Formats: sequence, structure tokens, C-alpha cells
Amino acid sequence: MKTIANAKFIDNMAFECEVNGHKFIIDADDEVGGNNRGPRPKPLMLVALAGCTGMDVVSILRKMRVKLDDFDVVVEGNNTTEHPKHFDEIKVIYKFWGKDLPLDKLKKAISLSEERYCGVSFTYKQSIKLTSEIVINE
Repeated sequence: MKTIANAKFIDNMAFECEVNGHKFIIDADDEVGGNNRGPRPKPLMLVALAGCTGMDVVSILRKMRVKLDDFDVVVEGNNTTEHPKHFDEIKVIYKFWGKDLPLDKLKKAISLSEERYCGVSFTYKQSIKLTSEIVINE
């Protein structure tokens, strides 16, 4: 199965991107000739990971009948200083809100996502150190 993403040049450093029929603009900041009309491309890698693993975890926890009041996935990427600047470490912080949340089930859902289901995690692990953390808020 092939996935296609398109980035059409607009002007300066801006591109209109299209994925699955959804359009958005990526751009650079003023310092490098952009106009800050959208996010930079590299941080979207972090969003892809957050969304991929987050959707997995929600789906798995629903099957386990774990009720969450709220859930966030925060992804922090460490950039190298030398070119080509890239993420050499990424930390995923899973933030859960709810009463009496079963830690064992949270850990199991995260593990299944990270080790079996999330294709973004799988791809990134080939060249980036990935770590994770769980934060529970009642």
C-alpha cells in the first residue's frame, strides 16, 4: 500500500502540503527567508509519533475497558548541533488523567504501541534513541 504526501511550493520558503485530502502550510521562520505561516517540517515528525502512539494507546485502553478522563502525549526531540541537524533522542511522555487508573494496563498499552503497532515508533527506533515516561494525574 502506497501513501502519498505532496508539498507544493507557494513562495519564499512556504509549501502547501496535502495528505489524505487534508491541506496545511509548512514554512520557515523569518531568519531564513520564511514568513512563519506554518510549522517547520522536522517538528511534524514529533507530531506524527505523538498521534500514532496516542491513537494506539487510546484504542488498546478502550479494549481493556480503562476509562480515562483525559490523555495527552507530549513528545520532546533533542536536536543535534551539527548539520545535518536531526533528532538523536526522542522522549515520549504519556500523561493520563483519571481516578484509580491501573498502571499495569497503562504500561501494557504503551508497550504494545511502542513495540508492535506504531509504525512511526518502529521507523524512528532504527536511528533515534526513543524513551518514554508515564505521568498519572488524578
